[in-house]
Amino acid sequence: MQLPPFQPRRFLPPDFDPADPASLAPVFDRLGASLTEAGDAEALAAWLDAYSEVNAAISEHGARTYIAMTCQTDDPAREKAYLHFVEVVEPWLKPRQFALQRQLAEHPTFGALPDYYEVFRRSVRNRVALYREANVARETEEALLGQQYQKLCAAMTVSLDGEDLTLPQAAKRLLEPDRSRRQAAWEAVAARRLQDREAMEDIFDQLLTLRGEIAREAGFPDYRAYAFAAKERFDYTPADCERFHDAIERGLVPLLREQHSLRKARLGVDALRPWDLEVDPEGREALRPFVGADELVAKSQAIFGRLDPRLGESFALLGQNDLLDLESRKGKAPGGYQETLREARLPFIFMNAVGTPSDVTTLLHEAGHAFHALAARGQRLGEYRDSPIEFCEVASMAMELIAAPELEEFYGPGGDARRARREHLEKILQFFPWMATVDAFQHWLYTHPGHTRAERRAAWRGLRERFGGLEDWSGHEGALEHGWHRQLHIFLHPFYYVEYGIAQLGALQLWRAAKENPRAAIDQYLRGLSLGGSAPLPRLFEASGIAFDFSAGTLQPLAQEVRAALAA
Repeated sequence: MQLPPFQPRRFLPPDFDPADPASLAPVFDRLGASLTEAGDAEALAAWLDAYSEVNAAISEHGARTYIAMTCQTDDPAREKAYLHFVEVVEPWLKPRQFALQRQLAEHPTFGALPDYYEVFRRSVRNRVALYREANVARETEEALLGQQYQKLCAAMTVSLDGEDLTLPQAAKRLLEPDRSRRQAAWEAVAARRLQDREAMEDIFDQLLTLRGEIAREAGFPDYRAYAFAAKERFDYTPADCERFHDAIERGLVPLLREQHSLRKARLGVDALRPWDLEVDPEGREALRPFVGADELVAKSQAIFGRLDPRLGESFALLGQNDLLDLESRKGKAPGGYQETLREARLPFIFMNAVGTPSDVTTLLHEAGHAFHALAARGQRLGEYRDSPIEFCEVASMAMELIAAPELEEFYGPGGDARRARREHLEKILQFFPWMATVDAFQHWLYTHPGHTRAERRAAWRGLRERFGGLEDWSGHEGALEHGWHRQLHIFLHPFYYVEYGIAQLGALQLWRAAKENPRAAIDQYLRGLSLGGSAPLPRLFEASGIAFDFSAGTLQPLAQEVRAALAA
């Protein structure tokens, strides 16, 4: 994965080592001196080109250490390189980055930069206002605790029928028609997670303390207020999120329970249990869309090529540059993600594929992120090659839906592709209440300082009752109360989850447009992605032909459209 920079370096010396503070120091000294010398807006824009180059090189090094660590968490050398970046490089960088940003914010021509830089200007001023040197060590400790959580998760395996399986591999059993085998697999996974519940709680208690200290140090009453500012949520508030939760409770939870009632009847069971939620209710064998990563990649490539040559060419770049690690294996971190190598301006996709329909959805999702990174790679300012998460997730979720008409590539002619599309739409209905649960739980966590673990369990259980379906958890109350442990965002990325809900509404709007005119919808999609982060959130949505709105007025018609598609 040795890739050349997208553009030749012009500012950095040939021997630059982003892992060595001794190599970083003269670079930051030069940046500070040249910023002082920038006498007008044109010179300041040129300085920002150099600043973007430096940040891209450092960011790519950090991304590479993270990718290597998550691909094999039990490799001591990879762990050492990642921890060096987290414990040495990032703490060294943060005060120097802040010093440059403060110098930039105070620069006499900063306000005279062209309108192109307005979103960046707002961001810099916000970061300068939030920065506290005392929080650097706390953020380092927070990252280390997050890595402990990932190691705990990655080490979890279960033994089923004499076979040692990762949890994603064991989860495949939940698709099997044999209910007793599903139950055995679900209970084994639940029991394995509960073995580490006290270690998980210990980690989270430390994270709560740290995050409260970070917020108070920055002058905020609680971490929720700090997180909204730090995530630059300029276009919506905690109250908007709470109204979103209410809209989901009124408009989507009844649809979820309606689907569960139908599932219960079709399965012919007295009670719907947690191990009954993934299996095909007609008793058919689980869909097997592919065997192995090579087939997953080849069939995805064919889909993207048919959708639009631009998408096909973009996805081909990943395979050509060894930027895919897709199969589950022991020691690999859980989950899936897309990470951008910012100097090469190329995306990397990581996931834990085991041959299920959800793996196909995951790759389509992460490919959407990759298309976003490639569409925005021409933005001059490095900061604009990323977008707000609320729009990044439109890129990924919309691709799941836009590509759905091509799923025959995986399933062949007949009903299996229709079945896969139906299951995907059912998961969207299931997602909104789950998202509301996770987001509302985080609102509760950070606005109830000093709560006990028992109170935390009760709060989670109450939210599951508010937003959950009809499944019966009798005998597995411990698994229910600790179910939030498996949501890595709560540990690693606090308050990063409502973005998925906001984005899903945008994705559903693009899905509706694609049903009418697929080519025009993809044009709109790529037009919005090409802006990167160069426009405020509402304008990014507008450029894609969709509304930035997550009120009941937008949610209800889209929910009914999904319901109608399922009924059809």
